[in-house]
Amino acid sequence: MAKSKSQFICSGCSAVYPRWQGQCGTCGEWNLIAESVPPDRGGQSWTGSAPARMKLSDVKTADIVRIETRSSELNRVLGGGFVPGSVVLLGGHPGAGKSTLLLQVTSALAAHRPVLYVSGEESLEQIAVRAQRLGLDPAHLELMSETRVEGILAAAAEMRPAVIVVDSIQVTRVAELTATPGSVTQVRESAALLTRHAKQTGQVVLMIGHVTKDGSLAGPKVLEHMIDASLLLDGDADGRYRTLRAVKNRFGTVNELGIFAMTEKGLREIREPSAIFLDRPETPSPGSAVSVTREGTRPLLVELQALVDTAHGPPRRLAVGLDQARLGMLLAILHRHGNVLIGDQDVFANVVGGVRLTETGADLALVLALVSSFQSRALPADLAMFGELGLGGEVRPVPGGQERITEALKHGFKRLLVPSGNAPKITPPGAQIVPVRTLSQALEALANWS
Repeated sequence: MAKSKSQFICSGCSAVYPRWQGQCGTCGEWNLIAESVPPDRGGQSWTGSAPARMKLSDVKTADIVRIETRSSELNRVLGGGFVPGSVVLLGGHPGAGKSTLLLQVTSALAAHRPVLYVSGEESLEQIAVRAQRLGLDPAHLELMSETRVEGILAAAAEMRPAVIVVDSIQVTRVAELTATPGSVTQVRESAALLTRHAKQTGQVVLMIGHVTKDGSLAGPKVLEHMIDASLLLDGDADGRYRTLRAVKNRFGTVNELGIFAMTEKGLREIREPSAIFLDRPETPSPGSAVSVTREGTRPLLVELQALVDTAHGPPRRLAVGLDQARLGMLLAILHRHGNVLIGDQDVFANVVGGVRLTETGADLALVLALVSSFQSRALPADLAMFGELGLGGEVRPVPGGQERITEALKHGFKRLLVPSGNAPKITPPGAQIVPVRTLSQALEALANWS
């Protein structure tokens, strides 16, 4: 019998090497290459008959009944709840609240359907103490302390739960493998067995995963291809708010955002996030602008802050919550089409509240915040805006314009600066909506209001 040949795999990019080396030649990271020994399959070849085939038109489809949770924010990110037979991976930094969130969700689910919570990092006593502190109902949730995948699957076959929580995938192991838990081989094989179990039984498997220092999921990249949905719970450990975003979702969109607040009783949902992110001082200050952004189907009001200062040396550019490369592009557009030169200044931009903006609808607000800081003139307190800037200085329309306008008016903003393509046909009573086609028109409207 031939001996299984070992390989060395980088846990950052899954590059394969015949021998160990300190630095990965593909991703450039150090000390991420570890030995991976494939399981011995006995050298047997396939001798069975070919699997059955079926035409796509003959496949019978049934309406998928999702498992809804009591967390509307989690349901929003998932696309309506858990899909039976799906595998969901929840990642986040230490202290973000991954275990707390799933413990709250599964404790409520266990009152209506069987749920198995498997912990490999904490003892059952620690989980019980946390549940008591959070005020959860401990009567229905089944707990188990186990790291062997074979033991988890045996318990699932006996209990037949609707949902299985594995905390975490980095500590689980397959008994027939000699690699240490957390290695590329163990994580890959453990996830493969759990995924196969979910597809065969229709049970939902929730796996908690760790992230690296740069915020990406720890473990082999193939893990992200196995699962059906990958969620990222983000937020500073010493901060109050947490954002839940889908990085991958086979059963829904990936641009929905869930917002939670960390309290003594666990994670609490934020139903009106705009009211939290707009906790502004009574007297507006230069460099502050309110943008109406859109996360999935939800319009969201956020405050953008900009600081333009004299550079003492090479000009610096720093963007927090924004794309730094796009900030440089907007500075060039402002100079070319707005006749405002701040390229020789230090420029700092920030999104208040720790939110990270991924859409381009905040371009107009960021540029006007930069102009406000550079000219030391505060924008009106009741002014909100949105719009994408093109390289030709045009203000392009963005999706969901009417919903953005409605959200801004609901929170007391009476003056709106919007792209002409998003201007409503009928202006609501008491509102002043100014449509603009170019950046120069937006700067002119701003000069008339200041």
